Amino acid sequence: MKKMFQIAGEYYTLMLRVFRKPEKWGIFWKQFWFEAEKLIMASIPLIFIISIFIGAVIVIQTANNLVSPFIPKLYVGVMARESLVLEFCSTMVALILAGKIGSNISSEIGSMRITEQIDAMEIMGVNSANYLILPKIAATTIFSPALMLFSFFIGVVGGGMIIFFTEIITLAQYVEGLRFAFHKWYIFYSMIKMAVFCFIITSLSAYYGYYAKGGSLGVGRSSTQAIVVSSSLILVFDLALTKLLL
Repeated sequence: MKKMFQIAGEYYTLMLRVFRKPEKWGIFWKQFWFEAEKLIMASIPLIFIISIFIGAVIVIQTANNLVSPFIPKLYVGVMARESLVLEFCSTMVALILAGKIGSNISSEIGSMRITEQIDAMEIMGVNSANYLILPKIAATTIFSPALMLFSFFIGVVGGGMIIFFTEIITLAQYVEGLRFAFHKWYIFYSMIKMAVFCFIITSLSAYYGYYAKGGSLGVGRSSTQAIVVSSSLILVFDLALTKLLL
């Protein structure tokens, strides 16, 4: 319990240092776009591969389980759409990003801590927390909803592709199901969740990297802790946000 309160206090103190006005906005925006490319754009190939296959799998599983002649085949499209937009494209993608982005951030900042680069910044009067962490948090939080939309679109396309090649139902039935009783709020709900999840991933990974110690083994340990804790909190906040927003 004491350790938990210590971590919470250190995290809160670090975030107070992070969310301060940057000393030079030009440097901030340069880092912001750099981090957006490194953390978000570099994740697109992984999200593409996962989303297209998950969309196909969801369609196959749903079509094989709708065996009753009284259930219209358009419900394959409905179930695929709801599964993708409500959970997979936000929560599951965020859990995947917790491993990719989280380990990247914690290892990068942890290595800087171990090699005393952060200490050198502090000696020169630079707010290292603001300089290193704020662009990462801003980039992932702002652009992650677009990543969710991309995942949703590719998942839908993946479902359409498997229907085209296997003909388990017709494409017309699939498209009709995608459009049937569509709730626009579900898109915004999923985008909000994705932004919150990526804030959790980035800030926690930065925290564990910033306070890393113990050499190279400490950097590896901080990366593991960042992934485990952020993944756990994603599931907790998934429940909380679902209760609040739906």
